Amino acid sequence: MVELDKSISFDGRDIRLKVGLLAPQAGGSVLIQSGDTCVLVTATRAASREGIDFLPLLVDYEERLYAAGRIPGGFLRREGRPPEKVTLTGRLIDRPLRPLFPSWLRDDIQIVATTLSMDEQVPPDVLAVTGASIAVMLAKIPFNGPMAAVRVGLVGDDFIINPTYAEIEAGDLDLVVAGSPEGVIMVEAGANQLPEADIIEAIDFGYEAVLDLIAAQRDLLKELEIEVVQEEKPVTDSDLEKYIRDRATDPIKEILKRFEYDKNQRDEALDEIKAGIEATIAELPEEDPIRVATAENSKALGNIFKDTTKKLMRRQIVEEGVRVDGRKLDEVRPVSCRVGVLPRRVHGSGLFNRGLTQVMSIATLGTPGDAQELADDLHPEDEKRYLHHYNFPPFSVGETKPMRAPGRREIGHGALAERAIVPVLPPKDQFPYVIRVVSEVLSSNGSTSMGSVCGSTLALMDAGVPLIKPVSGAAMGLIKEGEEVRILTDIQGIEDFLGDMDFKVAGTDTGITALQMDMKINGLPIETIAKAVHQARPARLHILEKMLAVIDEPRSEMSPFAPRLLMIKIEPELIGLVIGPGGKTIKGITEETGAKIDIDDDGTVTISAIDVEKAERAKGIVQGLTRKLNEGDVYVGRVTRIIPIGAFVEFLPGKEGMIHISQLADYRVGKVEDEVGVGDEVIVKVREIDNKGRINLTRLGIHPDEAAAARSAANR
Repeated sequence: MVELDKSISFDGRDIRLKVGLLAPQAGGSVLIQSGDTCVLVTATRAASREGIDFLPLLVDYEERLYAAGRIPGGFLRREGRPPEKVTLTGRLIDRPLRPLFPSWLRDDIQIVATTLSMDEQVPPDVLAVTGASIAVMLAKIPFNGPMAAVRVGLVGDDFIINPTYAEIEAGDLDLVVAGSPEGVIMVEAGANQLPEADIIEAIDFGYEAVLDLIAAQRDLLKELEIEVVQEEKPVTDSDLEKYIRDRATDPIKEILKRFEYDKNQRDEALDEIKAGIEATIAELPEEDPIRVATAENSKALGNIFKDTTKKLMRRQIVEEGVRVDGRKLDEVRPVSCRVGVLPRRVHGSGLFNRGLTQVMSIATLGTPGDAQELADDLHPEDEKRYLHHYNFPPFSVGETKPMRAPGRREIGHGALAERAIVPVLPPKDQFPYVIRVVSEVLSSNGSTSMGSVCGSTLALMDAGVPLIKPVSGAAMGLIKEGEEVRILTDIQGIEDFLGDMDFKVAGTDTGITALQMDMKINGLPIETIAKAVHQARPARLHILEKMLAVIDEPRSEMSPFAPRLLMIKIEPELIGLVIGPGGKTIKGITEETGAKIDIDDDGTVTISAIDVEKAERAKGIVQGLTRKLNEGDVYVGRVTRIIPIGAFVEFLPGKEGMIHISQLADYRVGKVEDEVGVGDEVIVKVREIDNKGRINLTRLGIHPDEAAAARSAANR
């Protein structure tokens, strides 16, 4: 292929597309660059495998430490297990790409995006999404594109395209918009309680930039004389399809109107209908074309039956405005909530039920040392103070399968719930705890991620975390039949599975904190998205009202098993004094008091212990070690040891000085033991601090008023 280099500019920020340079044996490849961030994206297609009835699309995102000029650590000196950020980027590429492949395509397709060079200013994820579209079209894979993605930030009152890491951190919005020529196809956002109108305006702003990137891709293909492949759907056995539809349509219609059925009852009834058709076909003569067709394609009956169910459910919604459970289009399923469902040894717990979906969230409070360290040259965020983990066991959908490590779905749902909560967490200087929430999905029938948001809010308030505002969430769906569009509030499993959109909206009564929209069609206009965003608001507020009826503010007292944190500030140059040589001093304080001590580079010292008295003792020792002493200061101390020439006195926690025998009394002292003994309380004055930092004390020349003030201070 001829080498070609093309660029497009957004507000002075160029995106360069290079094809024909790298990976010549891949089906299609492009090097996409912005600043010094370069991502190689390839697409390769292999022949379909027998028995596959889905699109086996595999999307891999790879990061190499050489991209930032680093050598990996560890014995192997190779990249190890990828961080969650890599998994989330793989999902970000997959989500807008997958719906644009024809529904009949069954070939193996692999997209690999590799970050070859990393600019600390430019995130690579949206570049990889756009690069995937180009690589697929260069590989001449059937595709309803082009597709592109941009990031939108909000700095002050201005939206900006593809903001830097610093601009994202400083702004109130981090929004990714992906779209096709037909409309928006994916939205992913975190926001600082922004109003719905601002979010819609940001999506519209981003989609305009997406159209520019789509135009650039078309120009690129035109210059290369490559046409987007639009292969026609293979011919299906229309006789078999008609046979099944004739026998399934009326019974399915009847089941879809049994509004009293729950999910399990409905599924069982539909399975009985399908089993009856299978039995009827099995009784046909062996040479009958219908029986032959089902024998040749064992999955045909199931696929046609599912498609029939899908069409009938969608038609019922569009034509009659009624859903399979009898709800109106904008109606939320019954909601119930509980807090404190687990003993108080657990720091906080919340149980959230919406219909058949049930999520239990558990909050744990930790110390600053429990923060997840993320600092590396590829990801500028240095640590996470809020961790949200999401678990989806098989029993939640009545299935049995091996329990594995969290997959892409679990990681993605946890990240969405985390993003929804972060904007309402108290600042670190007001609430220095590290917080972990685990959402256990106990029953699933639609929108467990939004259930996790609601359950987490309940658990955090139960744990006494002073949230700025409580957060709730709802999932919106969509049915599009020709020009007819119906938006559904609080979709359940069957509506998600057979519908065209899954649009999750989380936020407070003030505004939105997180969005995630995925499509199964080729795109939606901004007007339809705006309607979905606005329709989600009353649903969120309804759910929030149910939550606040159970707990309307964070608990004033935390669990007795949660650590108590005390914070003090010391001069940064004194950090080494607290730590001591080889950590000896800080280890000694921990062993003596049982408290845990964390020190930040700015001199912030956080002391934690379950027993607040232990924390106070450790705090006193640190303050004593770092307190600035002046000659003439008077303290109440206690004798800790005696030597022939004097006595050592601890006059501040962790700080000792020595009284020379000549300073014990205003007369000659023969033996130190004649004046003081170990454990005795004494009033001392700082006489001198020598050039080695040693503190010399005296009992002489102390005015009675100074002694009284020292005793008063000690008693406080």
